[in-house]
Parts: sequence; C-alpha cells; structure tokens
Amino acid sequence: MRYRKLTAAGDYSFGQNALDFYANSPQTVAQAVLTRLLLHQGEWFLDLTFGMPWESQVLGYNTKSLYDAAIQNAILGVQGVRSLVSYSSELDIGTRKLTVNATINTIYSQLSIATTFGVAAGGYGIQPYGGPGPYGG
Repeated sequence: MRYRKLTAAGDYSFGQNALDFYANSPQTVAQAVLTRLLLHQGEWFLDLTFGMPWESQVLGYNTKSLYDAAIQNAILGVQGVRSLVSYSSELDIGTRKLTVNATINTIYSQLSIATTFGVAAGGYGIQPYGGPGPYGG
C-alpha cells in the first residue's frame, strides 16, 4: 500500500521522489484515514456518494450519535484498516472544534490517530484544525 504524504498545510507533497510517499506502514493507513475524513461527501466527481457526510450528519444541533457513527464507519471503510480498537470524540461548542481520537488495527500494526476538525469561520464546512498531527505527533 502506498499513499502520498501531505504537507503541514494539507497539500500533496512533491519534489522528493520516494520520500513524498508512505509505503507499507501504519502511517500509510493513517494518511488514508485522515484523507477520507477530510473528503466531503459529493466532493469527488467520480463518486458523489463517497466521502464524509459532514453537512448532513455532523453539522447541526445534537448530532453526536450521527457523527460518531459516520466517522467510525468512514475509518472502518479505509483500505488497510482491520478494526477499530477504541474511539472517542469531544465537541467544544465554544471554539467550534471536534476532536477525534481513535486506535485502529491496521494490516501493519496498531496505531493511534488524533485529529481536530474545526468549523470554518463563516460557519460552513469542516477543515483540519492546527495542532498535533494526525497520528498524535
């Protein structure tokens, strides 16, 4: 399994040949999970049903049971993920941040993933929020 790395700004990494990719490692699967969580449903023109249903199941009032299930299903649907060992999420309404922590068994080994999503300043859309990297680093 091979996956292109993302820069700190969230763009694809280029210019370093093989160093621009994760290959056959837990980080490969972690990158795939993070990318899957950031893809909005309807955003990929080849399959409008693919991606996270952020607008329909996450944003809004009292949606915790919906978004937890949607995020867990998205993680479990990523190639290389064998199982979800643990999962937790915390929504900070005041700062409009959703923090997700998950431990997954991958085809390579067990891995913890921690990431925070923030609602855009205009109130629409989910984006990665600064802070620790997607693998808790």
